[in-house]
Amino acid sequence: MVTATALEERLLELAGAVPDPELPVLTLRELGVLRAVRVHGGDGDTVEVDLTPTYTGCPAIEAMSLDIERVLRAHGMREVTVRTVLSPAWSTDDITAEGREKLREFGIAPPRVRHGDGPVPLALGPTRTRAPHTAHALSAAQDAHATDTAAEPLRCPHCGSADTELLSRFSSTACKALRRCLACREPFDHFKEL
Repeated sequence: MVTATALEERLLELAGAVPDPELPVLTLRELGVLRAVRVHGGDGDTVEVDLTPTYTGCPAIEAMSLDIERVLRAHGMREVTVRTVLSPAWSTDDITAEGREKLREFGIAPPRVRHGDGPVPLALGPTRTRAPHTAHALSAAQDAHATDTAAEPLRCPHCGSADTELLSRFSSTACKALRRCLACREPFDHFKEL
């Protein structure tokens, strides 16, 4: 494994501090989409950046790339290439703990932490989540397909209540769903687990 140079670490820090164009409360580092920075050439002013979109075809990837290029050029890099890297795919597990807290403080329910690898099963069941003590018992078929995240209630980022309902599977971006808290009645976005 090749270790990063001090310059590469500094450029990674600069690129990682770029705010996400759709969720400016998060940096690209906190979102977990910035994968690598490599300096090339004898003069050390040519850099290649690996960036993974939150999903294939994400319209924000172009804005992210342009912002990274601008920041790195402002810090002396003559040539900046931003590559879109699709493998390994981005997952909401890549969002840092700091990023999850910033989402919550901003009024967006962060994605629930997944346990285990592999794809996230899609369950088109009830649209309401409730705290475990108020949840109805699952049928045997539902229980067999329940995931760790499905068992964990989705909490309102405003009041913390687990009694929430789904209003729309898509919100301002494809990565988010629109929900409403049944306790404080406030609507909120939920960054969906991927």
